[in-house]
Amino acid sequence: MTSQTAQETTQDTDSFVTPDGRTIGGVIMEMKNITLRFGGVVAIQDISFDIREGEIRAIIGPNGAGKSSMLNVISGFYVPQDGEVWYHGARRPRMRPYQVAEQGIARTFQNIALFDGMSVLDNIMTGRLTMMKSNMLQQALWFGKAEREENAHREQVEKVIDFLEIQNIRKTPVGRLPYGLKKRVELARALAAEPKLLLLDEPMAGMNVEEKEDMSRFILDVNDEFGTTIALIEHDMGVVMDLSDRVVVMDYGKKIGDGTPDEVRGNQAVIDAYLGVAHD
Repeated sequence: MTSQTAQETTQDTDSFVTPDGRTIGGVIMEMKNITLRFGGVVAIQDISFDIREGEIRAIIGPNGAGKSSMLNVISGFYVPQDGEVWYHGARRPRMRPYQVAEQGIARTFQNIALFDGMSVLDNIMTGRLTMMKSNMLQQALWFGKAEREENAHREQVEKVIDFLEIQNIRKTPVGRLPYGLKKRVELARALAAEPKLLLLDEPMAGMNVEEKEDMSRFILDVNDEFGTTIALIEHDMGVVMDLSDRVVVMDYGKKIGDGTPDEVRGNQAVIDAYLGVAHD
């Protein structure tokens, strides 16, 4: 199947099979005419695109394009002044962060947001908080229901630790870890929440070549083995083109491209934006 055919199939049917044999399902999230302002600054201007079940959807663009703002809209952290976010066929209202997590959406951050004084295991356990039903007193006493619940959650966390190959640092305080491993722990915490939609904000920023290769492999494995839908922001175009099923391109808060990696790579507006000649 050519990239053009894959894109046409995406538009015309509920699902399609990618050239590498993976099945991409129907639309699970749709951004409809999103506009986001901060005072007089327009961060996002009238952008629409969708995210389909099982795909890796990249959001790219030069610095200041509005990518992180868009990811914050997707995650529910920002509420746009205009436009709507639809999730699983329903318009999403204003929500608190824990409600977004309960909907099966988890994320990592551009700047690592971990608890440096806590162990790797305890950091990852925080990804299970919305699933814990025992109250604070029960957890403090750690008896009966609370003990059984924590053991069950710990079992799931250990599976994530094994999956990301960080068994040897599970008891190490996060503050002692090198940067690349911290990024992997943050991914582990997001995976511990068992997300249906995983949002990754520059997962490979600041990594060396070997660390990028490892992270790329884990992202593909998460998508393949768990069936997790992934939306990511990334500046490394080689990584984006290798990982993504579809790419949406932003520049100065506007959408200038949307399609398969091959289509985006050949889009003159995208080429101009990255070469810095689109705003003479």
